[in-house]
Amino acid sequence: QVQLVESGGGLVQAGGSLRLSCAASGRTLNNYAVGWFRQAPGKEREFVAGISRINGITSYAESVKGRFTISRDNPRNTVYLQMNSLKPEDTAVYYCAVDPRTYYAGSDSRKYDYWGQGTQVTVSS
Repeated sequence: QVQLVESGGGLVQAGGSLRLSCAASGRTLNNYAVGWFRQAPGKEREFVAGISRINGITSYAESVKGRFTISRDNPRNTVYLQMNSLKPEDTAVYYCAVDPRTYYAGSDSRKYDYWGQGTQVTVSS
């Protein structure tokens, strides 16, 4: 079992920045692929960014490339999502999730078994 807790969400103006944290307990996050997803009202959950197990190979949705950065802090057992140049369309509940079986963090949410409770990000125009 892996327990995940997200934090760092909030209200920010367009062009601003936020850093989301995903703290884990129960297992070592470095041994798992970790993804960040988001879900806006009335929309399906979508992949935002992922980081592979061990070597930390990253992947991003096209909509956030160049603006968001995913990283891992192994001593803190935490994965971060640094979000810069935020846009109103980034407004959503952001979730971190763990895929316990595959090496790379893919975009298919069905492969992720463990999810946090989510943190709200609101970007005002």
